[in-house]
Amino acid sequence: MTASLAHDRSHHDPVPREKPRPTFLHLPVLVLNATYEPINICAARRALILVLKGVARTEEEHARMVKSPSTSLPIPSVIRLLEFRHIPRQSRALSRKNILMRDRNTCQYCGNIFSPGELTLDHVVPRSLGGPSTWENLVACCKSCNHTKGNSTLGESNLSLIREPRSFNLHTSRQLMRMMGHSDEQWRKYLFY
Repeated sequence: MTASLAHDRSHHDPVPREKPRPTFLHLPVLVLNATYEPINICAARRALILVLKGVARTEEEHARMVKSPSTSLPIPSVIRLLEFRHIPRQSRALSRKNILMRDRNTCQYCGNIFSPGELTLDHVVPRSLGGPSTWENLVACCKSCNHTKGNSTLGESNLSLIREPRSFNLHTSRQLMRMMGHSDEQWRKYLFY
């Protein structure tokens, strides 16, 4: 077999690709204000950047390390900003990810928990009836309940909400931080249980 024929054959054979593995740079990191007040959760990559820029200090570390040829750094689990930041009334962007986070990946009609890929967003008051795309009118919904509700109102579909949809506020944000940190001993002492 000639080299060109071997090349042509390998060109047509599908090469199985590996799924990208989640990296430890995506691990969640609790962000504290200079006063040790929990204010956010970011990815480990962002936390490392803040620490390296001198904006934040590592308070707790993951067991993993980031290594380069010349140095290795521990991955932060909790960081604290070095200067106090006034946090205005917290408002988050209206997005699918934030709606699912607010609703804790739970269908707001049947109450079952699903993976994000198995959920859709539903307009409580359908758009065709003038329902807006707002925090108060969008909920996480499983495909079965979405099919049942269709383009109808709650009354017409005989469905009811398990929780009234609200905007993503500081209370919601703190509640999510506590939920995420419940199993992390390093976070617990900063989350005021």
